Amino acid sequence: MPMLRLALAQINPRVGDLKGNTQKILQYIAEAVKSKVDVVAFPELSVTGYPPEDLLLKNHFVEANLEACKIIASHTQNITSVFGFVDSDESRYNAAAVAHQGKIIGVYRKIHLPNYGVFDEKRYFGSGEDCPVFVVGGAKIGINICEDIWFKDGPTRFQKAAGADLILNINGSPFSIGKKNQREQILRQRIKENNIPIAYVNM
Repeated sequence: MPMLRLALAQINPRVGDLKGNTQKILQYIAEAVKSKVDVVAFPELSVTGYPPEDLLLKNHFVEANLEACKIIASHTQNITSVFGFVDSDESRYNAAAVAHQGKIIGVYRKIHLPNYGVFDEKRYFGSGEDCPVFVVGGAKIGINICEDIWFKDGPTRFQKAAGADLILNINGSPFSIGKKNQREQILRQRIKENNIPIAYVNM
């Protein structure tokens, strides 16, 4: 894999504060550019905050979130940024945007939607179907979201098979006693099974 300088921006967005979250993302992109970073990654749904829940039922909120994505993308002239947002067509999707040279060059839609405990994603989101691999600085990166990394036969396996050199997993996982060790064990399993490094950023 070509040398890649990666920054993981573990920010804490506020639910519904599209303007504030956008400004925070832009601040960290600027810092990453100064540090000569190739890729800066932000958490799951970092544009909207997590979980947006019934805000997703408001069309104007979803549209404003998409406009915020364009603003963020316009600041990626000298860097690639990966950030969570709500994608939309006939359904809403928990998605990751890949922005480079001032525009969004690709989107990944979360496939495995949690629906237990504090999670209620199947109520609001459709499930993605594709496992794309993105080329950044000559490196092939498979991007997936949170719950996707928990499945042995999930996106990581398909992205590795498609030639990925690195998996980047963005998260919005809440604190839970003992969960940190469990997450680390899951990541080790995916790394060992697929013989691939994983970069993991949470809120």
